[in-house]
Amino acid sequence: MKIAAIDAYALSSPIDPPQERPFHGGVRTLHKRDFVLVVVDTADGERGFAPAGASSSAMREFFEGASQRTFAETIETEIGPALEGVELDDPADVHEVDLDASVSGIVESQALSTIDVALHDVAGKRRGQPVYELLRPDDYEPTTHLPLYASAGMYMEPEGYAEQAALVEECGFVGYKYRPGIGPEADVETARLLDEAVSETELMSDAHTWWKLEEPYTDAERDAVVDAYADHDFYWLEEPVGPDDYDGYRALAEGSAVPLAGGESEESPEGLQALGETGAVDFLQGDVRHHRGFTGCRDAAEWCHGREVAFVPHNFGTWLGLVANAHLVAASPGAELVEYPVFEDDPVLRASGDPGMYPFDLAFDILEGTPDVADGHLAVPDGPGLGIDVDLDVVDEYPFQEGPWTTFEYDD
Repeated sequence: MKIAAIDAYALSSPIDPPQERPFHGGVRTLHKRDFVLVVVDTADGERGFAPAGASSSAMREFFEGASQRTFAETIETEIGPALEGVELDDPADVHEVDLDASVSGIVESQALSTIDVALHDVAGKRRGQPVYELLRPDDYEPTTHLPLYASAGMYMEPEGYAEQAALVEECGFVGYKYRPGIGPEADVETARLLDEAVSETELMSDAHTWWKLEEPYTDAERDAVVDAYADHDFYWLEEPVGPDDYDGYRALAEGSAVPLAGGESEESPEGLQALGETGAVDFLQGDVRHHRGFTGCRDAAEWCHGREVAFVPHNFGTWLGLVANAHLVAASPGAELVEYPVFEDDPVLRASGDPGMYPFDLAFDILEGTPDVADGHLAVPDGPGLGIDVDLDVVDEYPFQEGPWTTFEYDD
């Protein structure tokens, strides 16, 4: 396939009015959600789509005054022009091209990650096959009916988490993941109430806040929360320490019965494997947007297969990202679980109340139609490529808004 053009659109989905969420030591305000859509066109008139967006670490390190618009412009002005006219035999070959672009290694890698996904979409359409057929090992029958866990819960009172978890269970999700950080005692209470609120749904804690807080929990406070997770049989504890703190991962793994998850903040597939090789994590969370697309994440998933580490991709964003990650999981032996972000007014969920954490209308409007989600499971689209249609009207309907998507104010 010969690349004719690469376009990247930075979009914003407003949260109006902004939402304030008190946490341990301050208040977080949610203003909007940003998203980057990448479109790759070939000389033969084929078109592929992919979700994009630089990781927060890449943005902080390499872009002064960074925004997702900065990342989109980098793709449009640096990465895209360097690839225009390039002929590729296979989507994975894009990672071998000498771009000669004046951007950092991690930004280039994350830009190529999303282009990799779009090229796989093109390749599947060209061959008349779903992407999972392109990715699967020759002797593996893809798993196309996948269990979902709900990713929700951000900074609320313990009773609020419990109410949300109960609604998630009504929807049939196999798990409920939430963000703690409202104080060590309240986090312990939350674990207890969650255990009472659900009967079949697994409980997961995404504790990245512990190492981002202005005044982090003490070791004793953190250990008390981890002990509560063990007492209430949590399925996993995600990112409990900084992403490069492998010793911290090992110490927690040795001192607690709670399985650990991590990997979304690693800079490469090699970093994912390095974290897995610590023996400290039970779940490795690659991201097709950041870890060399399908090509790199498939390598990470293959590394997990046959080891006591499950590959569960990080997926927090739109339905387009959901479908992309689902194709990866469907094609990967030993993988089965997919993260489903739960936003307000989700049109495919059925419960007695709304389990969404905040509005993100663009997450749904990016696609024409809806994914096949029922009883907490996703039927992976079996049409050519990603098997979905992107609604390009969102480019005009969700113009980018300057400013941070979220802000933190800390107590004096």
